[in-house]
Amino acid sequence: MNNIFSNMLRFLVVIVLQVFVCSQINLFGFATPAIYLLALLLLPLELPLSAQYSIGFVTGLVIDMFAHTLGVNAFACVVVMFVRPYLVHNLNAGKASEGIDRPVPGVKDFKWMFIYTSLLSLLHQICVVMLETLSFANFGHTLLSILCNTIFTIFLLLCLLYIFYSAERKY
Repeated sequence: MNNIFSNMLRFLVVIVLQVFVCSQINLFGFATPAIYLLALLLLPLELPLSAQYSIGFVTGLVIDMFAHTLGVNAFACVVVMFVRPYLVHNLNAGKASEGIDRPVPGVKDFKWMFIYTSLLSLLHQICVVMLETLSFANFGHTLLSILCNTIFTIFLLLCLLYIFYSAERKY
């Protein structure tokens, strides 16, 4: 029960921060972080896939309602939730999930967390930016936007992960 409450609280805090703070950031005209991915990346790994997809869809839909983006974030979040189990399986070298329920610092090392966060953030940003532009006309600008958004998002997500989930705590 405590795990459900903490996941819901994290979801609400991250959504509020995304809507009221991060959505207003536009660093160098390109980089807008997507810290709401934190709520998705920290979901328990043993959660049923249908629940993961539903949570991803609802998360993206809530962001879409505030950002007026007509389902772009909902699609990107569902894609992230679809790829997440396969990525975890590959990062664990074919082992199930090594007995962990959530991928957090202290359970996984920095390299694992960096790759996990980076690949899912990159996938999310590719989906969001490509669906927003729907064109290859300014591919250089689109690619720069994807890279800047991804780097900024990875930096903030890793900072938040290592601030709130210190290496001393074992989950």
